[in-house]
Amino acid sequence: MEANYRNFSEDFCLKGKNTIITGTSSGIGFEIAKMYARKGANILAIDQKESEELAQYVTAQGVQYVFCAGDITSAETIRAVVDKAMAEFGKIDVLVNCAGVGFLESLDESTERVWDLTMAVNLTGAVRMALAVGKTMCANGGGSIINIASQAGVVALEKHLAYGTAKAGLIQATKQMALEWGKHNIRVNAISPTVILTPMGEMNWNNEKGEAMKQAIPSRRFGYPEEVAACAVYLASDAASLFNGANLIIDGGYTIA
Repeated sequence: MEANYRNFSEDFCLKGKNTIITGTSSGIGFEIAKMYARKGANILAIDQKESEELAQYVTAQGVQYVFCAGDITSAETIRAVVDKAMAEFGKIDVLVNCAGVGFLESLDESTERVWDLTMAVNLTGAVRMALAVGKTMCANGGGSIINIASQAGVVALEKHLAYGTAKAGLIQATKQMALEWGKHNIRVNAISPTVILTPMGEMNWNNEKGEAMKQAIPSRRFGYPEEVAACAVYLASDAASLFNGANLIIDGGYTIA
């Protein structure tokens, strides 16, 4: 058994792995789904609206593609997604919690609407999805859960009260799940990026504030969705079998001080 941990694919292959990815219509989730498909994974994509471009791309890679429309704040959606995945795939090997919302508000501007929505999507929805999928993994020999968090969950950033608090909670939930489910061969890890140049990232940071932020990053740049996707490929692969409870911060060095 021990020898198996040393004979992983050095190409970080995901061939035959059955994956659920939330928030796939654009941005990070979109690129993760594409890269997973290129690596041979079957994809169940979740978002409120399907991306036809993603559907065509994944299918062209010769892997299985399934789409579920829904909102991860809904318990009914979560049940339907897990049931669909089990019916289509037989088991779930990987979950990537990528669905999220991002609103920037100062403390003086803080509203209940932004707080409640951010917590519902970025924390509660992700945790409930992980709990539902994790139960199937416990019964089927294990798996990998990857939560997309943020550097805002590690250090305080202006106007990030709701977002940073939700992501910090997700990082802690990641550790808790890793601790309790490790014995079931389930690995739970988080990825915490800096500003990523998705449509949402461009909207919030393509301005003078963004230029100032880049000057505080040792690498002097923001990230791209493909860079987060590459990290998610590694964590889903058998090469990462000893990663459990980790929070991989990919931020160009912003949080090293």
